[in-house]
Amino acid sequence: MNNTIGIAVIGAGMAGLSHIAGYRTAPTLYAPDLPPLRYVAVADVNRELAAHVAARYGYEKALGSWQEVAADPDIDVVSVVIANRFHREAVEGLLAAGKHVLCEKPLADTLEDAEAMAAAARQADSIARIGLTFRRTPSIAAIRDLIEDGTLGNVLHFSGRYWTDYGHSPQAPMSWRYQGGPGSGALADVGSHLSYVAEFLAGEIVSVSGGRLATAITQRHLPAGAVTGHDHGQLLEDTAPVENDDYATCSVEFPGATGSLEVSRVAAGHPNTLTFEVFCERGAARFNQLTPTQIEVLIADGPGATNGYRTINLGPQHAYVAGGLPMDAPGVGFGQNDAFSYQARAFLDEVAGLETALPPNATFDDGVHNMRILDAVVQSAHSNGKKISL
Repeated sequence: MNNTIGIAVIGAGMAGLSHIAGYRTAPTLYAPDLPPLRYVAVADVNRELAAHVAARYGYEKALGSWQEVAADPDIDVVSVVIANRFHREAVEGLLAAGKHVLCEKPLADTLEDAEAMAAAARQADSIARIGLTFRRTPSIAAIRDLIEDGTLGNVLHFSGRYWTDYGHSPQAPMSWRYQGGPGSGALADVGSHLSYVAEFLAGEIVSVSGGRLATAITQRHLPAGAVTGHDHGQLLEDTAPVENDDYATCSVEFPGATGSLEVSRVAAGHPNTLTFEVFCERGAARFNQLTPTQIEVLIADGPGATNGYRTINLGPQHAYVAGGLPMDAPGVGFGQNDAFSYQARAFLDEVAGLETALPPNATFDDGVHNMRILDAVVQSAHSNGKKISL
């Protein structure tokens, strides 16, 4: 690698913007010891959109494909933020070209493709990582610390849901998000997040049962133009069938604990509600993404016992806050966008070979494990809720 790190992001939609902005913020977090960064390219099949986004965030140029990114000698680091079914081809091509790759979750559209990508990553000379951004949310990390230091003790039960409403309206146009088959809808989109958050707190999921998938809106109108993110726009009269799930649920088993997971993209009034409650030997804690700078904690007994939940405002004594954010004080606020900045900084630190205040991003093998959980939910749903061991 040269004395600089050249950066590109493939995908100029909503999640792509989070990566694009995250790389811009990354060098301002913690110690200023990264080598000089070059913001080389934004790539998207919609080259006009790529050009607009590149200009907005100060990237040098717009490209139209991952192949152009792979061939560009100025690019060292690439985020892949495109439709899941295109991940494998792009990632394998980029790794073969010697690029360091940060891939959005879920790792792929199918377990088979995810396993192939993990094999390619193990053979590559460059670094391949998957972004599991909520593991960097200070509130969730703080709850994990309370579990691991014994304040709450061992987990007994985890109850979580991730409700979104981007597919609630029948006027939401057909896009890649509604294609791909059972398990590639709400389950893959937000269930992938909820499942690794559950494991982050309660340990590795060992079995899945009671799986159920449902599609509430079975046909969607084709868009009259390009669709970006969750945007609505002019629709055609023609419709196409929705191929995947609007809703998914299951029960899970951890070593010594149980849990329930529920996800939806048709939950009206919930644009982005990741919420959970974790019950432990000495108390409980809960989190809601709508108030990401707070957690609620209950201590069941002893000198610190609380009569119900008490609210804790997070600050510099909690993970990732001190020295990272410009105003690292309680009450200032942080959210999901900041997790992408932490993620980008951790990836750039690893590429540069620096010691870092942040844990490294998850490996592709971790991404395969996450895909196996999703696959087990699908298997359980197809077998009337049968228990599927991982």
